[in-house]
Amino acid sequence: MKIINHISLEMNLEETQVSAVAQMLDQGATIPFIARYRKEVTQSLDEVAIAGIRDRIEQLTALNNRKEAILKSLKERELLTGSLLADIQNTLSLIDLEDIYEKYRPKKRTRAQIAREKGLESLAAFLWQQSHQDPLSEAKKYFLSQKEVESVEEAISGAKDIIAQNVNEDVDVRAGIRKLFFDTAQIQSRVKKAKEEEGIKFKNYFDWSEAAFKAPSHRILAMLRGQNESMLSVRVLPDQERAVHLIEKRVIKNQSLSAQEVKSAIKDSYKRLLSKSIEKECISELKATADEIAIGVFAGNLKELLLSAPLGQKRTLAIDPGFRTGCKVVCLDAQGTLLHHDLIFSHHSNDEKAKKIVLNLVKTYNIEAIAIGNGTAGRETEAFVKRLGLDSNIHIVMVDESGASIYSASKIAREEFPDYDITVRGAVSIGRRLLDPLAELVKLDPKSIGVGQYQHDVDQKLLRKSLDDVVISCVNQVGVEANTASRELLCRVSGLNDTIAANMIRFRNENGPFRSRKDFLKVPRLGPKAFEQAAGFLRIHNATLALDKSGIHPESYRVVKGMAKDLGLGIEDLVMNVEEINKIDLSRYVTDTFGMPTLKDIVKELASPGRDPRKEFQAFSFDDTIHDIKDLVPGMKVPGIVTNVTAFGAFVDIGVHQDGLVHISQMADRFVKDPNEIVTVRQAVIVTILEVDVKRKRISLTTRNSSC
Repeated sequence: MKIINHISLEMNLEETQVSAVAQMLDQGATIPFIARYRKEVTQSLDEVAIAGIRDRIEQLTALNNRKEAILKSLKERELLTGSLLADIQNTLSLIDLEDIYEKYRPKKRTRAQIAREKGLESLAAFLWQQSHQDPLSEAKKYFLSQKEVESVEEAISGAKDIIAQNVNEDVDVRAGIRKLFFDTAQIQSRVKKAKEEEGIKFKNYFDWSEAAFKAPSHRILAMLRGQNESMLSVRVLPDQERAVHLIEKRVIKNQSLSAQEVKSAIKDSYKRLLSKSIEKECISELKATADEIAIGVFAGNLKELLLSAPLGQKRTLAIDPGFRTGCKVVCLDAQGTLLHHDLIFSHHSNDEKAKKIVLNLVKTYNIEAIAIGNGTAGRETEAFVKRLGLDSNIHIVMVDESGASIYSASKIAREEFPDYDITVRGAVSIGRRLLDPLAELVKLDPKSIGVGQYQHDVDQKLLRKSLDDVVISCVNQVGVEANTASRELLCRVSGLNDTIAANMIRFRNENGPFRSRKDFLKVPRLGPKAFEQAAGFLRIHNATLALDKSGIHPESYRVVKGMAKDLGLGIEDLVMNVEEINKIDLSRYVTDTFGMPTLKDIVKELASPGRDPRKEFQAFSFDDTIHDIKDLVPGMKVPGIVTNVTAFGAFVDIGVHQDGLVHISQMADRFVKDPNEIVTVRQAVIVTILEVDVKRKRISLTTRNSSC
């Protein structure tokens, strides 16, 4: 099978595009590098298209590997014929391939096999012909001639077992029944006996039925989770009579007695073999589709979170709030380096000591921003800080601390802060998340950030791959400062790995900061290939050469030099000189290597070298009159921050220690297919309170007629 040709047709791309991507991937190029610096070769394919090509190559390669395994098995058992070989080679679907192989698949000793061993194959063939001769008379011959056949009924039964298996193995029958399943099957869930109380969280699915392939992904995953936890039984089936009739239309020739026996065999085949097989396929397909949607939601949320606006380099005081154990306080410099840590008890009856400590730290370390974790005691701590009468120029920001406790206990945190306990590490992480969310969140397993739906139920390998793609894409989209980046950030730069990242940090510690991109080649294990992939994504803020501060790849420097020379300027005079940059006639610099897409990227970078693509930071504040769920009243409009977007709606933090849900039906005064059309993670919104269930800690919200 020609994989490149098939993918080009399937994805509506030129073969040259697919071939170029496949070749570069095979040579070790990364998706961000190909998308950013090889636009001429791919005709400007974006990361999504390139990742799609990569994934399809992997799928079709796996299909080819399965074909080879099947062909090897058939050859060893001397079952391979010319027509069978052609059928296998021409198949482009794993399902179709398995259908073809079903007849030849090694099986346990089946009822049909036992019947064949008794010599009943020819009786099965007789029944299959559906002649008007008496089947009982024919069956009597086998009873009389075969010692192992003890009755006429046994002969008929064995022949029908053979027919049942043949029906199950018929490629056309399987395709027809499969289509019926996909078009009409209902997914049904029922609570298991005596599991009503234990499985109360699945109450909505105790007696549920809907069209299987129209059911939303979150309901599919919920039902399957209930089944995995032995609370629910889940079936996916079409109408049985319709399915049996479909097979009969294909097989039954008349109303003879033999035809009646074949009908009986068809019904048995469907109930005992075919329906179970196709049902298993359908559940697998439903799960795979639901997984894909859920993973897509998670990946989209993660991207928004990683690319959320950074406050930037500010001297920061970070607080990890607490009631009984107090609030851990740390002071960080503008680069996020820990300078000091302390403990305050701001929620006790006498908080004067806590006030003095914080005011002294703000003054001593010239604090410009205060980051407060949004967990337990977060709003109370925010209120305490706001009562201090600090300079209005000091940002006071509530920071989402999801996963901070996981980071603080991790190997990464222990290596970074070997002399400090987890409370200090957690507070540092909160502060750094405010300064640069991306740089801090890359230290976490994305699953622990909590912006997905059913992330523990989906295909974990696929989830990991998708989330890794997102992290790598975001890191390279923003770019990385080579002299300050952590190992966790550096190892996600295109072309680098954990070993090279560690070597880069060791090199700058021993030799001082990098002065130019050429210095990267002095790092052990960072050879020409890794340099080619990584150099454009690494920035050097204090570089000697201005281009080393930009996203312009070193391989393009000579083009920039030519542009500057033609304008009668030095490179330093051209950078950020918009008036001169606008004079450049890009067509003069087009070559076989550098086409218009790359040249446009170059002048864009010259105008704004190393520009951060993330949005500008905007301060957000909760309603100061609301601190607890009991403060909420239906009809009240309040500000909130979107914390998670799912297929069925969005969760919003409104500052009461319990996120509220804006169901998809309450997101707009129109039909909404995808909640991401309306909101994104970390977006500030105004919501209206619909319902409050204090006992169950549930808050229903709406953004209808609200400003988002």
